[in-house]
Amino acid sequence: MPGTSWIDALVAADCRLEICTASKTILSQDDIAQLIGDRCDGVIGQLTEEWGERLFSALQRAGGSAYSNMAVGFNNVDVEAATRHGITVGNTPGVLTETTAELAASLTLAAARRVVEADYFMRAGKYDGWLPTMFIGNLLKGQTVGIIGAGRIGSAYARMMVEGFKMNLIYYDLYQSKRLEESVTAYSRFLQSQGEPPVTWRRASSPEEVLQVADVVSLHPVLDKTTFHLLDERRLNMMKKDAILVNCSRGPVVDEVALVRHLKANPAFRAALDVFEDEPLMKPGLSTLPNVVVVPHIASASQWTRAGMAALAALNVAAKLQGYPVWHNPNDVLAFLDPNCPPPKACPSIVNAKQLGLPTATPSKL
Repeated sequence: MPGTSWIDALVAADCRLEICTASKTILSQDDIAQLIGDRCDGVIGQLTEEWGERLFSALQRAGGSAYSNMAVGFNNVDVEAATRHGITVGNTPGVLTETTAELAASLTLAAARRVVEADYFMRAGKYDGWLPTMFIGNLLKGQTVGIIGAGRIGSAYARMMVEGFKMNLIYYDLYQSKRLEESVTAYSRFLQSQGEPPVTWRRASSPEEVLQVADVVSLHPVLDKTTFHLLDERRLNMMKKDAILVNCSRGPVVDEVALVRHLKANPAFRAALDVFEDEPLMKPGLSTLPNVVVVPHIASASQWTRAGMAALAALNVAAKLQGYPVWHNPNDVLAFLDPNCPPPKACPSIVNAKQLGLPTATPSKL
């Protein structure tokens, strides 16, 4: 894992570290069970691993009481199974927001301006002179960006696109995002004060409304039963023929087979994906399409963020093993990452803390 803070946190808790150095990228349940062995107090795992009854039972038998994903998401974890075995499930929110939003913005630009297509063209030695019709893409300024899921990451991306490219905003979320609305309103007033046209925003009543209106649609929902294949064939057909679809949330939010068909039938439509339905695989036909940008789940791959994720995951385990309470706000974790101060004596983020009856700590109590 990146950085060294995660090692420091575990050593400070008097832990002996066993680090898996297997050459394979994704470990099987047999691999993990063997690594747990007869004695293991806690585990830091990855989003690519399926943690359920078998592994939590094995961890409990080995004397373990703490597990943490090195990820903000935990759809790979059966939290109920962990709770039944008295094992905490940690995750690492609070450090991915800007990094993930920046990658979504990067993918938007790459798709809009056909950067990857042009790069391949240039490397293949096909460029023999400028032409006025070469790799014409989409101008973002003045267009409408649509957000489905206006949480921290979705809102950060929206602000980047509105303030960076003067795009108008339409968003859908189950909850009103007052901070986002106020931010866009303030920016619009600033533009008017400079003699420029204002930007606009509105909250949609449904995902369909966003899809029908937006020139760029970026997906930022959680993955659950209600968002599985949220973008299916029917909804893809609602989008503009030259729209751009960006997904940095979870792969199964998009019906990838339907997306392949849609991209083939609509060459002016573009997609940019960081996540895939059957990671690490892509659905047949996706990789050969010129109107899609694909990257290997790198939304959080900045040095600061990945090192922070590793440190938070380690602290979730180390603090639990030392009997510390749970931090009061898992989205306010900068205190755990300050290199000049020791981290608070608390678990940064435990998703099943309430079910396990764990106490909560506030800064004043630490």
